[in-house]
Formats: sequence, C-alpha cells, structure tokens
Amino acid sequence: MVPGATGPCRALGAVSRPLSAVPLSRSALSAVWGPGLLVMIADADAGNIVTAAQSGAAWGYRLLPLLLVLIPPLFMVQELAVRLGLATGLGFGELVRNRLGPAWACVCGVVLMLAVFGTLVTEFTGIAGVGEMYGLSRSVSLPLASLGLVFILLSGRYRRVERIALVIGAFELVFLFVAWQAHPSGTALLADLADIPLGERSFLFLGAAMIGATFSPLMIFFHQSAVAEKRLGPEHVTVTRWETAAGAALTQILTACVLVASAATIGTTNRFQPLDTVGEISQALTPFFGVEMGRLLFGGGVVAASMMAAVVSSMAGIWGVAELFGLQRSHTGRRRHRFHLAYAGAVAAAAALTWGVTNLVQLNLAAQVANAVLLPVLIATVILLAATALPPAVRLHGWYLWLVTGVCSAIGVAGLLGATG
Repeated sequence: MVPGATGPCRALGAVSRPLSAVPLSRSALSAVWGPGLLVMIADADAGNIVTAAQSGAAWGYRLLPLLLVLIPPLFMVQELAVRLGLATGLGFGELVRNRLGPAWACVCGVVLMLAVFGTLVTEFTGIAGVGEMYGLSRSVSLPLASLGLVFILLSGRYRRVERIALVIGAFELVFLFVAWQAHPSGTALLADLADIPLGERSFLFLGAAMIGATFSPLMIFFHQSAVAEKRLGPEHVTVTRWETAAGAALTQILTACVLVASAATIGTTNRFQPLDTVGEISQALTPFFGVEMGRLLFGGGVVAASMMAAVVSSMAGIWGVAELFGLQRSHTGRRRHRFHLAYAGAVAAAAALTWGVTNLVQLNLAAQVANAVLLPVLIATVILLAATALPPAVRLHGWYLWLVTGVCSAIGVAGLLGATG
C-alpha cells in the first residue's frame, strides 16, 4: 500500500491531484521512467526473435503487417495496467484478489505460473542455442546464465535491477542494424503482402505464435506491480503513458527487423524450409558481416534479449504469486530470503528442463502459441478491473471500453484459431 491509499483502491477523487498531466523535473522523469520501457523491450525476447526469424524464412514478409498492427492493442492493454497501478497503488495480483476474490486469484495464479515458467524456458533455450553455436555445452551456459540472473536480483532494490536490465536490453538495438544491412526488396515485400495465405495451417500457426510472443501474460503483472513498487502516483500518468507507447512501438519494430532480415536472406532461397537451430538463424540473419562478426552480433543480441526477459519474467512471477496469495511483494523486506530462494528455485527448474530439450526452435514456437492460448484470461481480467475497480473519472467506459474489448477479443480469437486450427 502506498502513502495516501485508502482500502484496496486509492480514491482519486479524494486527492488533490487527479489522473492528469503534471510538470515533472528532469530528476523526476528519471525516477519515473523505466517499468514500461523495461517490460516492452523484454517482450522482444528470444521467443520473439526465433518466431520472427522462422516467419521470415517460411513466409517472407507476409506476417510483417501483423507485427505492426499489434502495436496499438499492445499499448491499450499495458496502458490499462499502468492506469490501474497509478490509481490504486496496488499490484495486479493484489487488485485481483481484493476485487475478484481468492478463487479468481487462483485461476490467474495458475496462468501466471505457466506463462512465467514457459518464458524462462524460452529464454534459456536462446542462451543455450547461442552457447552451442560457439561449441559451449549446455552444462556450462545454463548454470552461468542462472547465476547471472540470481546475481542481478541480489544486486539491490527494484530500481537498481531495472537499470541493470535496461543496460543489458540496449544491446538488442543491434537488430536494427542487421535489418538495414539485409537490404530488403521492396518488390518482394509488395508481392508477399498481396498474397496472404489465410488457408494455410502453418501460416496461421506462426500467426498465433506472433500474437503469443507479443502479448505475454506476465507483462500485465510485471508492469502494474513495477508501477506500485516504484510508488508512482496519478501525477505520473502522462510520462508513463508515453513510455508505454514508446516501448510498444520499439519492441514490435525490433521484432519486425528480425523478420525482415530473415525474409531478405534465407527467405529468398529456402522458403518454406523450417529453421531447426539458433545457429541456422544466425547464418540467415548475418551473412553481411562475416562468420565471426555475424555470430557475435546475433549471439549478443539473443543473449541480451534472453537475460532481460528472464529478469522481467522471474520478477513478475514472484511478485504476482505473492500478491495473489496475500504475501509481501517486495524482496527488500523481512521475507527477502524466501523471495530469493523462490526465485533461485524457479530459475534452476527452468534451466534443468531446458538442458534436456532437443529442438530449441520448436520449443520456442510452442511456448509462444501457449501464450496465445493463456492470453484471453488475463486480458479479460484487466479489462474487467479497469471498467469496475477504477474511480469514475478514470474508469474504462463508453466507446473506448467497446473498442478495447472488440480489438482484444479479435486478437484472442485469432490466437486460438491459429493454435487449434
């Protein structure tokens, strides 16, 4: 509970500053900036990279419009999480438990744990794949990555963890350069966009994977809880919304760069041939830099994306479970040792499972499709809370309520059809 909160939901009408723009100093902006950008960049993770590369290799530029069309819905969903966090001072799990009861909290808890574990496994497959590209055994790369994640957590309070993760994630910008150097063909792009194979099962499956990679269920938990953890309030609404919008655009652009580079290289000669290893993706995306530099750039980008996303998913899981079951969220209080132990256990379990996986690329795709199946539960929950738990002045209502509900319903149906059709 943050200062000024009364009951499970802060009464905005009772405070002097409504949910509206308030001028902020440079130092205040620095203090506020972080959660939205972090959770969005973390979404451009190993799963996104592999899914986009596979899509470009198999179907050229045909799935590129889907990536770009998903930017506004991604912003809509995460902005609602921000609005709930700013207005109530509570994490998503806390709000679910207080407003919808323990039974629905358990349902959301199961969805969260499945999503977080799947994401952790996905990130470790990216790290293991890069290690194998350099001849490094999983028995070495996975323990090193696990220790790195635990070290980041132990480095201090949330704000320090946030800064470390953002520095790591900045290396993902290398994919912008990779796409530029791939020299995509405008003619091929237009030809592919005029030939969308909606009747092809494999195309729909990759479309579902794209949706699942874009909307990870854990993002809602992490974003709202991070806003509460930083004790942000109604006066920060403008900054947090702009940050969320920038992050939504950036994560989709980074993913689109991978798809474009893959379509412009391997997609021109081996179309409809699936990629089986992370090393193959490296060869497809970096033929212009030489073998060694190409591997270094691609491997660094994948490891950075995987580590950043693993940090976010781990914290989302521990925060969310604690909130849903009425425990202390922060790992800086009296229960910090239990927090650290639970975190280390989740990381170790995911690393152990990844160690025994054979086809890392297919595991990544399956994890993204699973996200698409899990997604409707949490999106429906966040819309319900935004429409009922917020004070009237900032409540989700009217035409925007119907717009968000309609758009999210269409995405959920498309994901389910692609996953099961």
